[in-house]
Amino acid sequence: MAGEMILRICDVEHGACALLSHRENGVLGRLAMIDSGHAQDWRPSTHIRYVLRRTQLDYLFITNADLDHMSDLNSLWEMGIHVASLTRNPHPTPAILRAIKLQSGSLGPDIERFLSIHETYNSPIPEPFDTHMGRITFTSFFNSYPAFQDTNNLSLVIFFEYQGFKILFPGDLEAAGWLALLTRDDFRAALQGVDVLVASHHGRENGYSEELFKYCQPRAIIMSDKAIQHETQKMAGTYRARVVENFPDGVLVRTTMKRRHVLTTRRDGHIEITVSANGDFTIDTEYLG
Repeated sequence: MAGEMILRICDVEHGACALLSHRENGVLGRLAMIDSGHAQDWRPSTHIRYVLRRTQLDYLFITNADLDHMSDLNSLWEMGIHVASLTRNPHPTPAILRAIKLQSGSLGPDIERFLSIHETYNSPIPEPFDTHMGRITFTSFFNSYPAFQDTNNLSLVIFFEYQGFKILFPGDLEAAGWLALLTRDDFRAALQGVDVLVASHHGRENGYSEELFKYCQPRAIIMSDKAIQHETQKMAGTYRARVVENFPDGVLVRTTMKRRHVLTTRRDGHIEITVSANGDFTIDTEYLG
């Protein structure tokens, strides 16, 4: 099967949302979404329903059980979009997760929806991602409860691959969670060959792991963030240095024809990665950066 992988890192400010599909002969195939955050002027539910004109989301991945990763989740149901499958960290149980979330206050409709679908999305997926997404595959890792009891370090960490290209979504994993996963041989092996890393916790300092870069040498790093408000957001220079160590020329952004090491939704808007059938990839941005 020829075609290409299309991945859009959506500009949802200090949140997370990405849309993934395979395109062949100009036609998009099945649709996957990684997280369901939204911005004031953009929602994945309305984009799927009225721009893509779909009433089914084939694969939904939730990497983190915090609201900024699912602030438009309930709207999928309100818009009449059928969510065919859900992948998330199965730890902890819905009851324990509810207790954890209640420590931060009352639960809104999106968190309630997430807790409710824990109970219902437990059957084997009839059309598995790896065999129905045009040769796009995924591998996931996670820490378990009670070894970790905070939602960030219980993030679902996902690698997506297509024709040799590999991108890593780590949710909001923090340093302790990174170190725990790095004790695993299979996780360290999966880090080899990562082309693009989506920075953990929107590029905040507590999502950074120096140890990670002993095994992972990305050609570019992407941050889903908003205007800098805290000192912990000022990590672009640190991430840039990690890329420069192995890829001093970074990657070419086709929109501007400039070479970049770190891209941010704050500066670049929606970021689209297109991967060809031979594994080469291009990056286009909504803004001129």
